[in-house]
Amino acid sequence: MKTIVREILLGFWKAHILHHAGEQPLHGQWMLTELRRHGYALSPGTLYPLLARMERHGWLKGKADPRAGKRARKDYRLTAKGRRVLLLVRDHVHELYAELVREAAPKSRRGTRPRS
Repeated sequence: MKTIVREILLGFWKAHILHHAGEQPLHGQWMLTELRRHGYALSPGTLYPLLARMERHGWLKGKADPRAGKRARKDYRLTAKGRRVLLLVRDHVHELYAELVREAAPKSRRGTRPRS
């Protein structure tokens, strides 16, 4: 089950990264903290390869200070291609939310949060 959950969550993690990179440059440690704030338990060994893969896809552009050495902090920005991917993701999230959450809610409670 752990592998299944991780595979599903990868899409959520990517959406978060694209969203935040579109707001301002981000670096890995900040993104780890942000994802943990949302309840995702990611390790650096998961996040950094994910950022590198997103950079290879052309969705992010990473830049490190060349004077800071091999382990310099890398800041990631959303590229034009990444912005198009983010818009597509947002459209799909809206559609999925409508189907999974709104349609599943009882008619008398639509638009409200479930009770705890």
